[in-house]
Amino acid sequence: MERECLFSGKKVKVGVDSGYDNYIMAIESSCDETACAIVKNGREVVANIVASQIKTHEKYGGVIPEIAAREHMDAINIVIDEAFEQSGLKPEDITAFAGTVGPGLVGCLLVGLNATKTLALVYDKPFIGVNHLNAHLCANYIDTDLKPPFMALLISGGHTQIIDVESYSKQTILGETIDDAVGEAYDKVARLIGLPYPGGPKLDKLAQIGNPNAYELPISRVEGYNFSFSGLKTAVLRLVKRLKDENGNDALTESQVNDICASFQECVSKTLAKKLKKALQEKGYQQVVIAGGVAANSEIRRKIFEFENEGYSVYAPIMKYCTDNASMVASCAYFNTNTFDDVDVEVFSRA
Repeated sequence: MERECLFSGKKVKVGVDSGYDNYIMAIESSCDETACAIVKNGREVVANIVASQIKTHEKYGGVIPEIAAREHMDAINIVIDEAFEQSGLKPEDITAFAGTVGPGLVGCLLVGLNATKTLALVYDKPFIGVNHLNAHLCANYIDTDLKPPFMALLISGGHTQIIDVESYSKQTILGETIDDAVGEAYDKVARLIGLPYPGGPKLDKLAQIGNPNAYELPISRVEGYNFSFSGLKTAVLRLVKRLKDENGNDALTESQVNDICASFQECVSKTLAKKLKKALQEKGYQQVVIAGGVAANSEIRRKIFEFENEGYSVYAPIMKYCTDNASMVASCAYFNTNTFDDVDVEVFSRA
């Protein structure tokens, strides 16, 4: 696909049909990671830098947008410099500059996107704006030979979607959550039982030593490929209150916490796997991928990878490419032509 250099207007071929090696530098700053990466031909990572803010937001129990934006400002030039240093490349070696447009926290997105536009203008390269959710799917192209078509399960803090990926650029959402996303449900349940931020990974760890059949929790009966997790969250709230009353000291025992985590995780993972399997069977695909921050969850990964026993090919990013990173943004800019290439594009908070 031909893209236009910002300063000179010169046309440059970028992507799978370009006929030469593409080195795309990307910046990601949609939430609480400031990231910069350089990826060769959408699959080979030559630099991947991530500055995490988890320590900063831990004491608040969640991400504070204003603080996150200020930290992005402090880190953005550092991660860009480190990406060039790690790769050994110079700005003139870069084919195009890509950045996340949304969804995400507006103030945070502005830092990364403005940096991307500035780099593209200063070095007279094409600018490519990327959808954050599309980028998560493209994390599966890194270090693999995966090609569409495939069925995808995108699970993150703000999204739960089953997506029919017919080609690199044609994607259709078959179903999504009608209330809480999986990541939201994990974080809310974690708070209910007293786990510190970030709650999702801590809940997953405790679930591995708990009994998944200790407590019977409801599975949503939403039709089609949509999901609902608000009822499950409410059921856990009631369970926690009952157990605390029975204990007589307004506290849960260690074994109760572990068993709640395991029972909750079993219910969520079973729901996700069941609907994903249904979509695969009805579409007739033999490839399936999972993506997004919650794709790092041990039980969800285990259940989806069990599909291999039935002849499916299963893909999931390695852990560092599940959470927000810029390598997936660069890969998306290379493979997906449904991007935002107008330098005047504005960030957006919701999909």
